[in-house]
Amino acid sequence: MLARSLLLRNCRRAVQLAHVRASQRFFSVEISSEPSLGNGQQDGRAITPANLANAALTETDAQSTSAFSSTHQNLSQRAVEDWNAFKHQQEATGHLGSVVAPQYEPAELLRNPPSAADVTLELLLASQAHLGHKTSLWNPGNAQYIYGIRDGIHIISLEVTAAHLRRAAKVVEGVAMRGGLILFAGTRKGQDSCVVRAAQLAGGCHLFQRWIPGSITNGQQILGNCTTKVVNEKDEEIPGFDEQLKKRATLKPDLVVCLDPMQNYVLLHECALNNIPTIGIIDTNADPTWVTYPIPANDDSLRCVQVIAGVLGRAGETGKNARLAQAAQNVITYAPAEGLNWRDRVTKQESSGARAKPLVPDVERYDSVDV
Repeated sequence: MLARSLLLRNCRRAVQLAHVRASQRFFSVEISSEPSLGNGQQDGRAITPANLANAALTETDAQSTSAFSSTHQNLSQRAVEDWNAFKHQQEATGHLGSVVAPQYEPAELLRNPPSAADVTLELLLASQAHLGHKTSLWNPGNAQYIYGIRDGIHIISLEVTAAHLRRAAKVVEGVAMRGGLILFAGTRKGQDSCVVRAAQLAGGCHLFQRWIPGSITNGQQILGNCTTKVVNEKDEEIPGFDEQLKKRATLKPDLVVCLDPMQNYVLLHECALNNIPTIGIIDTNADPTWVTYPIPANDDSLRCVQVIAGVLGRAGETGKNARLAQAAQNVITYAPAEGLNWRDRVTKQESSGARAKPLVPDVERYDSVDV
């Protein structure tokens, strides 16, 4: 046991000394090119394994820094050369080719809808307003609107579409100028934004969900709890008529713009029973007699629906602005509502101690407008 322990101890020491001598021998070979100063010193410093290791690390860092700087300089020079070559090629070939303008932006029809004067055949063609349904699904009443047949699909005449769209825009403008209530209805997926935008421009109402049957024919039971207000010729609300308005019948729209007649036939039927004029997009599979002012176009194209809704909304905005401009000059373009008593309102205010306002023409949304 003693001999075995002594042998293991001596072997470990021998191995450690061999490693130390080998490392000293390696570092001495690395700096053998430098002149020796004697007594194991160089530049006033002792040559030790620690100093030799620091010197080796410093030399490695210097080499890596110089290599990185040279690589970065090469990349920068290459980037400059590539940029100069690109500019030269752009100057040489920039005038070639064609410019595609204007480009289609889906949100542009909502931000800036076109007017009736901006309707062109190119705009209708780009919005796919000429595409109808298969010939097996056509309605014979649309024969006057069909231009021809292509691959088994009816092609709608864009000239007829533009003419009917301008006529419908004139109708909307006239109703808005006379203070009529316009209802924009579109219940298909994706039509809510254009319906709301058109109603905002024309100052009317909008419907982008399911039409409740009986809202016109039985409006007192369905819409009896809806709030009604009285406005003057400048569309400013006049309070004090709440009690009188409770005894009045519910309001009915003066004009209905239906963007999808195939899904809102009940709405069109109720309008016909109450002599309310309607405007609708009629595809080749729909019956043009359902609406008063048909617009033959593709009702399946969302872009086509946005164009038509934008044109009608812009026409309503034109009529509304003309009405307000005449109201600023004390000119009223519509008949005032009947059945409202101004004296009852004033008596009520005087009895409560409030000071009555000067008499101004009181107007409610008129229930019938000549189109």
